[in-house]
Parts: sequence; structure tokens; C-alpha cells
Amino acid sequence: MSDRVANRVAIVTGAGSGIGQASAIRLAEEGAKVICADINLESANATASEINSSGFIAEGYAIDIADSQACTSLVDRVVSQYGSIDILVNNAGVNLPGVFHEVSNETIDRTLNVNVKGAMFLTRAALPHMLKNSRGSIVNMSSVNGLVSEPYLSVYSASKGAIVMFTRGIALDYAKTGIRCNAICPGWVDTPINHAHAKMLGGLDHVYKTIDSFQPIGRPGTSREIANVVLFLASDESSFMTGSIVSADGGMTAQ
Repeated sequence: MSDRVANRVAIVTGAGSGIGQASAIRLAEEGAKVICADINLESANATASEINSSGFIAEGYAIDIADSQACTSLVDRVVSQYGSIDILVNNAGVNLPGVFHEVSNETIDRTLNVNVKGAMFLTRAALPHMLKNSRGSIVNMSSVNGLVSEPYLSVYSASKGAIVMFTRGIALDYAKTGIRCNAICPGWVDTPINHAHAKMLGGLDHVYKTIDSFQPIGRPGTSREIANVVLFLASDESSFMTGSIVSADGGMTAQ
């Protein structure tokens, strides 16, 4: 460990599992104080407990990021307790696949409220505090489906495409303030968020047996591999990067 984000204060949403959990752990390993935010408090606390048991600093926090006031309250509490917010990882998301003409209003609303508005609400709450310190790194979790789509993912793809453009807009608005904003577009990663989509494609076993037909590297990614990209973008090692859309997709969009 090299303390690449030593003494930085980070909020990671969706930290109870998958990429969010791995990102929280990875940032903590490199010196950040991490708030593990998740809609499921038990899962958030479990991630924080794992981090703390390894000698690093973290705490769990329950939040539905679709609630704008809850986002403001979280940021205010973090700044009050830790003095700043230096890193924001907008990772929390839902993937509710379906045949589009059968998709309910509730599915559309939940997808856009969490995947798009949640990232907007937290970013809006964090920016004034980052501006005070003339420093901040925002890492948004888009998806390969923010660049290309797949069957049954019209709503999800729309939400992740919005994150790509939101990232670029924030990067331009704050480029001269010391605040950077970048996005990651993971390919198929072995996390539960993909299981419902896999079921519609013939099952997870089928997807993994045929994965080289759409992901040239021939295997799913791991949460840790994406977390390493999160760490890089959160750290000063990526200081010349803002508005970047980083594909970490096993070659999927290279085709």
C-alpha cells in the first residue's frame, strides 16, 4: 500500500456489495477515510467493519440517494465529522431489464431516480464543500451500456448514457476550480446487479459460457479490477484527467 489517497475523505455509494464495496475497500487501503453508503445499512456496516478490521477507517451509512434531502444530509454530516469531502464515488445503481413496451412507470422512475438523479443530488451537495478546498475528485459509475446498448436494457442504457454526459458537463463547469469529474464504463462484471439481465439472456451459466462472443477478453471482470480504476481516478495520479470516460470492458467496445 502506498497511501495514494492518504487522509482524503471519500463517500462511496452502493458500498454494500459489488464494485462499490471493492472501491470502498481499495480507497481505504490507500489511506482514505471512507463513508460506505448504501440503501441497506446492514450491508454498508459489513463493508465498513471489514475495512476497520484491517486497520483502516470507515463507517456505514444508510441512504436512498433518490432522496435529495438525504443526499444533502449525508454530505453535511460527513463534512461536520471529518472536515471535508475530497472524493465522491457515485456508484449506486439499479439494473431493471425488460422488454421496453412492457416496462412500468415505476421501473422507469426508479432507474432514472437512482442512476441519474441520485448522482446529481450527491454531486450538487458535495460541490460547495469541494470548492472551499479547491480540490475534489468525482468518479461516476456509468457502464459499457452508456456507450453501446444490449437487448432488454433500453432504460438502463438511457440512464448510463446520461451519466456520461453529466460527467462531461460537470468536468467543464469546474475545470478551473481544482475539481475533476470522470466516469468509468465497466463491461460485464461478476456482480449481482447483472443477474436479472443474465436471466433474460438464458441464465448466468449461458452468459459466462458465451462471454467471449461479446467481451473479447473472454471472462467477466472483477469488482477489484474496476475498483483499481476508481482509485486511479480518485488519486492525484490522474490529475490531468477530467471529463474522461474510461472503458474498462474487456475489449467490448473495441469491436
